[in-house]
Amino acid sequence: MIVRNLEECRKTDRLVKAENGNWDSTRLSLADDGGNCSFHITRIYEGTETHIHYKHHFEAVYCIEGEGEVETLADGKIWPIKPGDIYILDQHDEHLLRAHKTMHLACVFTPGLSGKEVHREDGSYAPADEG
Repeated sequence: MIVRNLEECRKTDRLVKAENGNWDSTRLSLADDGGNCSFHITRIYEGTETHIHYKHHFEAVYCIEGEGEVETLADGKIWPIKPGDIYILDQHDEHLLRAHKTMHLACVFTPGLSGKEVHREDGSYAPADEG
């Protein structure tokens, strides 16, 4: 059994911060924990817009707190996001995530992340087998 505390994990290298300051993400569960997914609590900071395109990962995102919107770039459709909403990137949707009020999100990635990934210029992470 694995038991971890969010605030304790934020004091370790499990807290990953975006270089541009738009977000941070605490990786509570990672691929090397033995599961087929990873679980993160991510904060998207108020007034920011982040380009994301997970080409190699399925992601489900549940909003705990805050307000914002997701825009899919393929069709320009915008979905408002508020507490209690989930959005699922089941088609590897290239999107923009905007926070109107700092958003606290619970995120599940499949395959699980290692915790060392860095967003590439196109908003994606490398495939899991590339490290």
